[in-house]
Amino acid sequence: MREKPRRKHGSSGGRYIAPPVQRAVRLIRHVAEGNPVLNMSETAKTLKINRTTLLRLLHTLETEGFVERRPNGGGFQVGLSLIEVGARAVFSRDLVQVAVPVLTRLAETLQLSAHLGVLDGTDVLYLVRRTPNTPLASNIRVGSRLPAHATTIGRMLLAYMTPIDIERLYAGRALQRFSEHTTTSLEDLRMRAEKDRHAGIAWSDAHFEPGISSAAVAVFDFAHTPVGAINVSGPSSAFSELRRDAIAIALRAAGMEISRRLGWIEPARHVAGAAPMLVAARK
Repeated sequence: MREKPRRKHGSSGGRYIAPPVQRAVRLIRHVAEGNPVLNMSETAKTLKINRTTLLRLLHTLETEGFVERRPNGGGFQVGLSLIEVGARAVFSRDLVQVAVPVLTRLAETLQLSAHLGVLDGTDVLYLVRRTPNTPLASNIRVGSRLPAHATTIGRMLLAYMTPIDIERLYAGRALQRFSEHTTTSLEDLRMRAEKDRHAGIAWSDAHFEPGISSAAVAVFDFAHTPVGAINVSGPSSAFSELRRDAIAIALRAAGMEISRRLGWIEPARHVAGAAPMLVAARK
């Protein structure tokens, strides 16, 4: 039976293809399809890879956790690192798909830019950006990275980490100052994280960029794990005291809607006067 030609995952043609990477991908696919590579010569012939190259690729992929020895010692199987990468990709797509319509509505309702971000090390990785039809829209792009300690999304995600985990995360790292309001010491960051967690919402008045304010809340999955955070941002004039209650109500509602769509269930009891999501377990 002839193998069906594979669909090409790009349109740039062969000019920019890296053959070593292509060989590694072919090998990963081969193993993922249930081929344990029991016979090196046979596998090398099937994949059109030199036998020595095949050995090197297997060793490299095993070192990185993308393939691993089968329990019975007979060949290879997909490794946990590859499974983790795939699971994260699928989950991120689900999170994005759930968040997009909610953030689109939020941006139009408040006439502020709305974003979804996740924590990646000490950075916030932005996955969604929705802006209203105004001249003062956010210039943050999908895929942008900003320092977690200086952004409301980052602060909200740090808020659900333990002080020890925050200390480990920032061990040996300097906290860069972006404005006179930016937190630059680890002790201050831990204290601010505790305050943000108790409030259930993080506010910023020019903490990252002069003249720009924002607010963020976390979003949770079915296990009450904070998997991301959403915020709204705009000129500081749009965050007047008269508007803050309306911003907080709309932002909390959007965060809860996304969380519910991810399987989160509001606890029966919560801290009086605080956001219901405050009682989600700290991981």
